[in-house]
Amino acid sequence: MSFTMTSKDYVAYIKIAAKKIHENGEYISKLDATTGDGDHWANINLGFENLVAAGDEMEKLPIDGVFKKIGMLMMSKIGGSSGVLYGGAYIAAGKALAGKETLTSEDLCLALETMVNDMMQRGKAQPGFKTMIDSLYPAVQAYKAALAEGKSDADTMEAVKKAAMDGAEDTKRMEAVKGRASYQANKGVGHLDPGAVTMSYQLECLCDYVREHLL
Repeated sequence: MSFTMTSKDYVAYIKIAAKKIHENGEYISKLDATTGDGDHWANINLGFENLVAAGDEMEKLPIDGVFKKIGMLMMSKIGGSSGVLYGGAYIAAGKALAGKETLTSEDLCLALETMVNDMMQRGKAQPGFKTMIDSLYPAVQAYKAALAEGKSDADTMEAVKKAAMDGAEDTKRMEAVKGRASYQANKGVGHLDPGAVTMSYQLECLCDYVREHLL
C-alpha cells in the first residue's frame, strides 16, 4: 500500500528543507563563490523563507494547488535563474497533478519527473552539465526504477535519497557547460555545484520525511 502525502505533510517537509538550507548557508555560499556568482544560497534561502511564511495558507490547498503556489512564490521571490527554473518546474508539476488532493508514491514520482523535465527544457540543460539537474535527474531515475521493481516505500525512499546525494557529489568531477563556472580555465572541475547540493538537501529531507512520518 502506497503512502499518502497531504498538503500539510508537504508544507512540513518544506519547513525541514528550509531549515537545512538555512543552516548550510556559509558552506553553500563558499561553494558558490568558487564556481558561480556567490548568490545562490541567498536566493534559494529567501525563496524558502517565503514558502515557510505561506505555510498556513498552503496547508489549506489541495496538493496540486500547493505545487502551483510554491511555483508562483519561487518565480517571484528567488532571483537569478534558480527562480525561473524552480518556479516553472513547480507550476508544471502542479498541472501534472491536476485534480489531486493528496500524493501517492507514484504521484510524487510523477511530480519530480515533471519538474526535472521542465528544468531541462527551460534551462536548456542536460545531466552532466554540472547543475541542479545532476541531483534531481538520477533521483527520478532511481524512483522510477524502484517503482518498476516493486520495492517497498522505505527502500524506494532510500534509493532516491542516495541517488540525489551521489548525483550532487558527482558534480565535483564534471566540467560546467553553463554559468560562470563554464568560463573558468578548469570549468569548475574539483568543486561541487552549489545548485546540485541544495537540490540534494531538498530530496534528502523529502525522503527522510516520508520514511519517518508516512511509513
